[in-house]
Amino acid sequence: MNSLVIFPDIEQRIKEAIRFFWSTRDGQITRQAAGEVQDQGNRGAVTGGKQLDGFIELFRQILIANGVRDDQIFCNTKLELPGFYRPSKKWDLLFVDNEQLVLTIELKSQVGPSFGNNFNNRTEEAMGSALDIWTAYREGVFKNSNPWLGYLMLIEDCTGSSTPIAFRSPHFKVMPEFENSSYIKRYELFCNKLVLERHYNAACFLTSKRNQEDIGNYTLPCERLSFIPFITSMLAAVIAHRVANRG
Repeated sequence: MNSLVIFPDIEQRIKEAIRFFWSTRDGQITRQAAGEVQDQGNRGAVTGGKQLDGFIELFRQILIANGVRDDQIFCNTKLELPGFYRPSKKWDLLFVDNEQLVLTIELKSQVGPSFGNNFNNRTEEAMGSALDIWTAYREGVFKNSNPWLGYLMLIEDCTGSSTPIAFRSPHFKVMPEFENSSYIKRYELFCNKLVLERHYNAACFLTSKRNQEDIGNYTLPCERLSFIPFITSMLAAVIAHRVANRG
């Protein structure tokens, strides 16, 4: 099977993943407030670590619909991959077939109010993970694999993320695209550059407002970073792997 299977109701499935994100996150904060979670501030939601499981399940369903066996997909356990600069790192979803790493996906999110420090942390994490895995790949750690790497970022659309933010660079001028940029724009630029520099094969960038009337709402600020091109690239890697291993 070399044709791509993309669900006709994919738009609704994305909205369901967004709803799961907000309901899970808000539920974690509510439990923390009730004394069930020992954490501080929004860290109750951050350290819960399950808010993006709706997207992980959607990716799993898409892979299965395109002929990948369920036992080849790892999204709950056995998520560690060896690195070059560190022994291993846990990713969010893997597809491993006959000891070949076919693909891996990293998913991240950010919700206000602390966009500044968290933006730096997210960008450094993504760049570091890519450097680590590709250097390990160069050293032959993954045997005869040629893995596909995907990166998904979901950010809250609010005043703190959509308003242009000042920056300091007292010695040199920043690159012009960052001037008068909001954190949403900076994430868009970042995700585009991750793909441009081939740190990741594809990236998906979504924003969503915390809106109790429509918690499934989302926006795709950049067409190149939208969901359909992302999964199309992912499935092309699946087909390429299948063709390369035919017979």
